Amino acid sequence: MKEIVAPMYDQGYSALLEDLFQRGLLDNTLVANLAEFGRTPKNQSGRRTRPLAAMLDHLLRRRRCQGRQSRGKSDEIGAYPVERPVKPAEGGATIYHSLGLNLETHLPGPQSRPFPLVDYGTQPIRELF
Repeated sequence: MKEIVAPMYDQGYSALLEDLFQRGLLDNTLVANLAEFGRTPKNQSGRRTRPLAAMLDHLLRRRRCQGRQSRGKSDEIGAYPVERPVKPAEGGATIYHSLGLNLETHLPGPQSRPFPLVDYGTQPIRELF
């Protein structure tokens, strides 16, 4: 991860942002990198680890969002949130809000029944704006 994957990711992601900036498209583009690594903070031998991948876990880049910030805290081994946990639905609401969509919008669902864009009460991560 440290020697191959992270450097390749960093180069590609940086190149994308730089290209969008140079072309004048960054202000109108949302770049969201979301991943679920699905691993515990311990390796198979039970030793504590903090993989570099955890630092690249969830990134959202857009001029309307304040970049390079961290919210909340995890326990000492990065297994559980202890301050400001974020639900996946809040991530989706944040993306929709960033794109200028009204979170109260309902879409046509099965059998013409309205389907909410986000669940009732779900809010974007306001600290990012």
